[in-house]
Amino acid sequence: MAASVEVQCVNKRDRQNRHERIQNIGGTNPDGSRWKLSEDEAIAGIETNQWDFYTTGGGARANVIIATHNGRKYLKTDKDSTARDNLLSLPECP
Repeated sequence: MAASVEVQCVNKRDRQNRHERIQNIGGTNPDGSRWKLSEDEAIAGIETNQWDFYTTGGGARANVIIATHNGRKYLKTDKDSTARDNLLSLPECP
């Protein structure tokens, strides 16, 4: 069974460009330590059922899913009650 993990931050090369790929996702472990994964590591973890990522942006839970554009996989959130992309709305990871 996949571990359910909240994504609390992201890194992008160009933070203002909505079309720029996410480089990393991250968050805080239950013990207070921080974690950070590359987008490729996160995609592999979802595909192998190691992790089930989600965000709580906009006041509602949104699952992080894998999408494909021009043959390349990337992370995004499933549809929820907000029009904004929950991942891109998260703060920058340290």
